[in-house]
Amino acid sequence: MGIFSNPYVEIAGSSLVIYFFIIIAFRISGKKELSQLSVVDLVFILLISNAVQNAMVGPNTTLLGGLVAAASLFAANFLFKQMIYRFPQLGSFVQGEAMMLIYNGRLIQANVSKAKITHDEIMEILREHGIAAIEEVDLAVLEVDGNISVLSEQFNRKTVRKRKSRPDITQNNK
Repeated sequence: MGIFSNPYVEIAGSSLVIYFFIIIAFRISGKKELSQLSVVDLVFILLISNAVQNAMVGPNTTLLGGLVAAASLFAANFLFKQMIYRFPQLGSFVQGEAMMLIYNGRLIQANVSKAKITHDEIMEILREHGIAAIEEVDLAVLEVDGNISVLSEQFNRKTVRKRKSRPDITQNNK
C-alpha cells in the first residue's frame, strides 16, 4: 500500500503534498497573476492537473476516492488562507508584494523588467485607464492579484483594470 495503511488517508496525504508542491512551484516560477490567464497558461494548468491526478488518487478511481482528494484540497486551501491571513509574512512570501511601476510620471524600469511588462503593455494599460502618457500618471502599482492600479491628477483619481484584459470581440459585431 504506501506510507499509510488506509487508502483514503493515503489519498488525503498525497493530495496535500501535491497542493503545496503546486503552490511552491508557481511561486518559484514567478507566476504573479492568475486573474487573466493566457491560452498558454490555461493549457499549462490543465496539463499540470492531469499530470498530478494519478499521484493524488493512485489506482483508486472510486467516487469516494475523488471526494476524499477534493475534500483534502478544500480543507488545505481553507487552512492555508487562514494561515496567510494570520501570518502576513507567509502571505508576502506566497503571494508576493505589490510593485510600483510608475511614480510621479516616471517609469521604474527595474520593476517593469522584473514584472516582465513591455512598454506596449504599459501604454495599453494606461489607455484603458483613460491616460494618454506616462507623464500623466502619479502612481501605477502592479497589485498582488495581477491588477494594475493607477492614480493620476495629483493622486485624486484612481482606476483599476485587470492586466492584459481584452475587449469582448462579440460586442463590436452587434
